[in-house]
Amino acid sequence: MNHTWSQYRSFDTTVQLLLLNQLTINLGFYMLMPYLAAHLSGSLALATWAVGLILGVRNLSQQGMFLIGGMLADRLGHKPLIVAGCTLRTAGFAALAFAESLPALIAASAATGLAGALFNPAVRAYLAAEAGERRVDAFALFNVFYQTGILLGPLLGLALTSVSFPTTCAAASALFAALTLLQLRRLPENAATARDDRPALREQAGTVLRNRPFWLFALAMTGSYVLSFQVYLALPLETQRLTGDGAPATTATSALFVVSGLVALIGQLRITAWCKRTWTPARCLTAGTAIMGAAFLPPLLTAGYPQAEHSWTVALAVTPLLLCAGLLAVATAVLYPFEMDTIVSLAGGRWVATHYGLYNTVCGIGITLGNLATGALLDTARTAGYPALPWLLLALVGGGCAAALAALSRAGQLTTTEPVPAPG
Repeated sequence: MNHTWSQYRSFDTTVQLLLLNQLTINLGFYMLMPYLAAHLSGSLALATWAVGLILGVRNLSQQGMFLIGGMLADRLGHKPLIVAGCTLRTAGFAALAFAESLPALIAASAATGLAGALFNPAVRAYLAAEAGERRVDAFALFNVFYQTGILLGPLLGLALTSVSFPTTCAAASALFAALTLLQLRRLPENAATARDDRPALREQAGTVLRNRPFWLFALAMTGSYVLSFQVYLALPLETQRLTGDGAPATTATSALFVVSGLVALIGQLRITAWCKRTWTPARCLTAGTAIMGAAFLPPLLTAGYPQAEHSWTVALAVTPLLLCAGLLAVATAVLYPFEMDTIVSLAGGRWVATHYGLYNTVCGIGITLGNLATGALLDTARTAGYPALPWLLLALVGGGCAAALAALSRAGQLTTTEPVPAPG
């Protein structure tokens, strides 16, 4: 922790505020969202299709609007979009505390998703601009704060939800309101694109959409997002299959997220420092995706096991899954700082937030399609008598991503040879 604190203090106050901003965003989001489905289906007694619709609208409004949020951040400045996003999420979370009808719940859910589309690209682009040559170190620290919010948010939300779900909504809304006021007072204005230099939105989007190296990189990295998301899908499902329902399943599933969070908190800065000393950025990207693929080899050991019946067999059965979660976290620690830095490089310093927005949209679509395929494969493979097949294919996806990134590196497609000057 001392190393993390000293690294944090080594940046200027703007970077420090952006890091605290992301910690608070994740803290507020994860103290509420994990319990929303239970509130909708339990307290409000909504049908399963309605719960799925509400959650789907939130995801679609965020993923579908990332590009617009990034484009606006590049044109108007990063601070206005960050403040607007946090204000909108304040209102969305407050609305969820009182909404009971389906239209009201959909509107509140859409507001929380759109809020993320507004501030996410802006925060990353602002951090990249302020960190300068220390972008890799800044994004390593960013991931520490990001994961801390994910780790602490559900714990705080669990305590508040035990009182009532509206209490959780009110607390999350108050947290975002305080964050909004802090940013209005303390976050400096950054330079927006001069009005005379702003092209039409269509031209701005076209510049990014025609960036072939960026597209190749985004497509190659999409598989890594599918793999990292399995800590929310395949690993919990397999944990439940091996441990059954009840306390053992809850404890084992919680352990997956604790392992992931602790790896990021304890190891991120050390891993990044080692990678910077040892490998090139392209090698870090290749190695990170290869580690992600390798993470899905341990579950092969227990894929054919029946449900565990004793405490010691439960521990033995979930050990490969915990190892998988740990390796996924290590891989993310290797990848994330260099991944974010590569996007800035491929953008050539121009329309960085727009590139981040489009990148998030591409990877979000990949996650959706990948989850549909993984969920279907988990069911059909076990029914067909090949329970190890999904884990093997996930490992191959990681190997394919690593091979694609290595090929892009050899072709010189992971760097911009002629940087474009920043707008304005």
